[in-house]
Amino acid sequence: MACEVKIPLGERSYSIWIGAGVLHRLAELGQGLRGMVVTDAHVAAIYGDRVRTALGPDWAQAVLPPGESTKCAAEWSGLLERMAEARLDRNAVVVALGGGVVGDLAGFAAASYMRGIRFVQLPTSLLAMVDSSVGGKTGINLAAGKNLAGAFHQPMAVLADLESLATLPPREFAAGMAEVIKYGAALDEAFLAWLEANAPAVRAQEPAALERMVARCCELKAAVVARDEREGGLRAVLNFGHTLGHAIEKTSGYGTVLHGEAVALGMAYALELSAEMRGLPAEEVERVTALLRTFGLPAAPSGEWSWDRLKAAMTVDKKSAGGRARFVLAGRLGAAELPAAVSDAELEAAWKRWCAHGVGE
Repeated sequence: MACEVKIPLGERSYSIWIGAGVLHRLAELGQGLRGMVVTDAHVAAIYGDRVRTALGPDWAQAVLPPGESTKCAAEWSGLLERMAEARLDRNAVVVALGGGVVGDLAGFAAASYMRGIRFVQLPTSLLAMVDSSVGGKTGINLAAGKNLAGAFHQPMAVLADLESLATLPPREFAAGMAEVIKYGAALDEAFLAWLEANAPAVRAQEPAALERMVARCCELKAAVVARDEREGGLRAVLNFGHTLGHAIEKTSGYGTVLHGEAVALGMAYALELSAEMRGLPAEEVERVTALLRTFGLPAAPSGEWSWDRLKAAMTVDKKSAGGRARFVLAGRLGAAELPAAVSDAELEAAWKRWCAHGVGE
């Protein structure tokens, strides 16, 4: 029995279907249509034949190299050329089958090709199911920073088949949990409490717990996106943990630290800032960092990182303003605030306090 979460955006509205086996809905969505399945080599080996059988023989397929480095201008341009070679027209549909990298890249290609064609998200990672496949953000990384080129382009549907999580490596599942915890810490303290109480069931990937967890994340994001589709204000709170997180990804080399791991670290740092600048109680900071560790996520900095390099990376992030880093902060859990500019002195003081708590613990 699948769960449905609706994204209410007028003529761009669509449904997210969540549950074991929801991939069967693909045959209904693809009936009478033609297009291209975009995936990576790892996912293609597991689900490629199944998806193409559901869609029919007229569908083309593009198999990309796995990993964050694929989310670049060269692969985006190459994918557009392959779409043209397959003679896709304005009625064609792109099916993004994979994790966040595939979804972001394929979605941006769909937004760009012939000035925009339809696409469907088939997320196979936890992170993609709860975050990147929902809300219409698509894009690629540039040498200067993460997600600096892209477009808002809503999918026609999202099919989150929970059975695909069984094939996800443990490290990738843990990385997805960082975005899950983010929703609780930033938007819904009751959901954070539910995660604390149900951590054993989630770690064991019990179907009922997974469905409830993924659905709640999608509901929270849907509510924000419905009010602020293009991040003119409220949607920015979903970037909790992402300012430093993106800087960690860039300076470490994309793929060295997984996106979810970087978000976990960015949240831990943002909580440190929140304690100093918004009065977030120390026990609440520890509450979130303890939950991060429960799911195998890092919550302390590495001694190998350079603060100067991280600070420089944060100032060119798309969330910065006037050359100053902007952070989502919270005076209490579940009530994150819109990004605020933070001075270099405040940033460095928080960094030193964070490091003093235990580098690489």
